[in-house]
Amino acid sequence: MFVVVLVAVVAGALAQRLAGLGFGLLVAPVLVVLLGPFDGVMIVNLCGAVSSLLILSRVWRHVNWRRYFGLAASAITGVLPGAWLASHAPEAPLEICIGVLLILGLLASQRLNRSPWQASGPVPLVSLGFSSGLMNAAAGVGGPAITAYAIVTRWEQKGFGATLQPYFVTTGLSSLLSKYLFSGGHLPGLEGWQWLGILAAMIVGIVAGDLLSGKVQPGIIRRIVVMIAYAGAVSTVAKGMLGLAMS
Repeated sequence: MFVVVLVAVVAGALAQRLAGLGFGLLVAPVLVVLLGPFDGVMIVNLCGAVSSLLILSRVWRHVNWRRYFGLAASAITGVLPGAWLASHAPEAPLEICIGVLLILGLLASQRLNRSPWQASGPVPLVSLGFSSGLMNAAAGVGGPAITAYAIVTRWEQKGFGATLQPYFVTTGLSSLLSKYLFSGGHLPGLEGWQWLGILAAMIVGIVAGDLLSGKVQPGIIRRIVVMIAYAGAVSTVAKGMLGLAMS
């Protein structure tokens, strides 16, 4: 089981390095199914923040800090209700909610990608930043909502992918801290060697992404991430429904 976790972490870190996002989309469904919705998403929040921090040093000069501060402030207002929900909802309904949120987020971002409409101003920034923070805290998948913002504002890929790294550091750590406080100090029950294994898997994925950077188009990576995310979301919903049926 833990080998599957490590493979998912390598794939998520690789996608994050090449496309700017994808860690939560790939890893969250796997960890939710294997470790449960609360522990799984807490690990995704922590690892997503660490992987983005490691990548940030490579893309620092392309970060749009003005957009980062606006998006991060909006996201944090969504993190608090998302963390409360994750800390208090029963396991099976939460798994179903996580899977459904992921499917809806993916569908919305794909729908917007085919639309010629372009938005500007504070409304899309605040609303989609809030949605991203809420989904990141509750489900570990803040990527679809923030991708929708990039699509409707026609944000170019290099600046978008770079700005996502400090953004995911902020949302990941704030989600982790909020859930730790709301749950009365609960932490995932992993052994020390398992945490080291996850860290090593992240580094392997990022290094592989460095080697492939410029050789693989980010659009191809995004399509692969979306397909895997759909499969993971469906399996998460199925596990939650099975849990409800057995309860």
